[in-house]
Amino acid sequence: MKTCKDKQVVVGSDGAGFALKEAVVAHLKAKGWEVLDLGVTGEENRRDPDNMFHRVGFRVGSKISEGEYEKGLVFCGTGMGIHIAAGKCPGVHAGVVESVPAGLRAACGNGANVLSMGGFYVAPVMGCEIADAFLNHNLGDGYEDIPNFYAYHKLARDEIEAFDYEEYKANGFQVHKLGDVQLGGK
Repeated sequence: MKTCKDKQVVVGSDGAGFALKEAVVAHLKAKGWEVLDLGVTGEENRRDPDNMFHRVGFRVGSKISEGEYEKGLVFCGTGMGIHIAAGKCPGVHAGVVESVPAGLRAACGNGANVLSMGGFYVAPVMGCEIADAFLNHNLGDGYEDIPNFYAYHKLARDEIEAFDYEEYKANGFQVHKLGDVQLGGK
């Protein structure tokens, strides 16, 4: 698997997210990252139907699902459509963010493995800072001093991964709990 520890990431954008993706990729490459780009790579393929937001989202999401990459970054106009598409791939936990604290929370609290940003809303400098926060942190990293922070969020991610809607429905819309963890405060 290509990991963030080894500075390897998969990315993709449609035409609307292209400029933001290019800024983030240039920033990452300047920091020594190896980047696999599965979407729009220039004006010549900006309007290619194969690079519609959802198709790029599927391609990036599949690299996560297949265990080829640990994390991915996706970009479209709003960040929403491409995130929905990536999230259709098994094991993908995608989040749309527009701020550094949200990017940090997506990694540390939600264990997201795909981060989505919208070129209409996120400035290039902010996108670079968001990418850094996301790629350099993992589920449970203790930027918040809260007892059981990791266990609480790990349980949530595990239950989301194991969620079966038909089982949920058959169980009277009750969650099949894998366990319980109290999130402690100060």
